[in-house]
Amino acid sequence: MLPDVRLVPPGNFLYAIIDMKQLKAALFDLDGTLLDTEGQYTRIWGMIGRKYRPDVEGLEYLIKGTTLKQIFEKYFPGESQQTEINEMLNDYERNMEYSFVAGAEAFVSQLREKGVKCAVVTSSNQEKMKSVSRKIKGFDTMFDKVLTAEMFAASKPAPDCYLLGAKVFGADISECVVFEDAFTGLQAGMSSGIYTIGLATCNPREAIQDKCHHVIDNFVGLTADDIDELLVGR
Repeated sequence: MLPDVRLVPPGNFLYAIIDMKQLKAALFDLDGTLLDTEGQYTRIWGMIGRKYRPDVEGLEYLIKGTTLKQIFEKYFPGESQQTEINEMLNDYERNMEYSFVAGAEAFVSQLREKGVKCAVVTSSNQEKMKSVSRKIKGFDTMFDKVLTAEMFAASKPAPDCYLLGAKVFGADISECVVFEDAFTGLQAGMSSGIYTIGLATCNPREAIQDKCHHVIDNFVGLTADDIDELLVGR
């Protein structure tokens, strides 16, 4: 597909050619970005915090956007605690409600119809993704790749996961876009050099607007052409 032809001021022709790359890959965080699950995780981690670490105020907010391995290393170094918490989480996730953020399904479908590769890039583990697949019929076929915490050595806020996302599709970072909601994920996206769109699903717009390139409330009405416009205008 040829890029849109746009009039540019004299002297900006080279800039336009360099910047007008077609979107090749869209990389989506999972919880709070694709799935409206953050409230449920706040509840379970609040319970875990009150039971095991009452000395850490607001644990359920401090751990957002981090992997279970990171949480264990920082807050629950005891092996017996880790085993109990793992069992609690696995049981909880098997029974969670998994619903899409408004407009997410239609947006992903539209991207793939245009030939854009789509990946889930999450700090969740593979066990969690099995629960998601069981609960959401057809989830596995919605995306070209699902990258989980086991697949990268350094987790968010390190950029490794999103750089891997670009790599698996053979895409340059200028041909990709990241969708994120959490502070650590936004930092990972920005650090990767990929155009990063923040979702104001779990944090207010004003809290994330200086931590990403662009902010949206959800995916309703968003189109692939809109993303092309953002990439050209960055």
